[in-house]
Amino acid sequence: MFDNICKFLAETFPTDFATWLLGEPIALTELSPSELSLEPIRADTLILLQSDEVVLHIEFQTEPKSDIPFRMADYRLRIHRRFPQKQMRQVVIYLQSTTSELARQTVFILENTRHEFGVIRLWEQPIDEFLKYPGLLPFAVLCQTNNRTQVLRQVAQEINQIADSRIQSNVAASAFILAGLTLEKEVIRQILRRDLMKESVTYQAIKEEGREEGREEGREEGREEGLREVALNLLQEGVALEVIARVTGLSIEQLQQIQAT
Repeated sequence: MFDNICKFLAETFPTDFATWLLGEPIALTELSPSELSLEPIRADTLILLQSDEVVLHIEFQTEPKSDIPFRMADYRLRIHRRFPQKQMRQVVIYLQSTTSELARQTVFILENTRHEFGVIRLWEQPIDEFLKYPGLLPFAVLCQTNNRTQVLRQVAQEINQIADSRIQSNVAASAFILAGLTLEKEVIRQILRRDLMKESVTYQAIKEEGREEGREEGREEGREEGLREVALNLLQEGVALEVIARVTGLSIEQLQQIQAT
């Protein structure tokens, strides 16, 4: 779920991410893994954005994994094979605080081969940069602070200043979900406007209910029922179809059918 939200934000606000990770607001477009010569290792966490000069490769992780260095080296070679003239910036972004040394790995080494990549541990990052851009607002509560509740209040204030209601709803939904990594659901619900987003309050409970139903009546049937309930709640809250699709894994067509019932 968190991977999907991060991917949604990066693909919806690519200029915000370029400003943060590349240092300038370069216009980026999505690069599909299908444009590469091989299938993605993990398509759910892979984010590829490109301009005429550079490819930005982002991987979001809630927990460190030992295969990440190999994955970064592998994709660097794939991109070079497809776009030998383009530079590439690769970064792994860890969302949740950990003491694991895996979260500090920045190099892949194999005999005479060495490949380096960037790593960002959000809990070590200053907050100010994330309050400047709509696409980065949902990550602010995960950054370096002694008072995450107060940071979420700042995020809520910034969200309320967004004029475009669709963007406002998307950012609020994403902030609600990501805040669940560090704050209690009740705290989040008290701070973020209920009319914008309450998905994170219901999602885990309904998903678990779906799991239980799945064990008793058939795993897939129970999971589907739980996701449809989540989708219905979000539709009633006016959350954008794209966000609901990212969170639940349901298609836009399925959501439109639920909406019509």
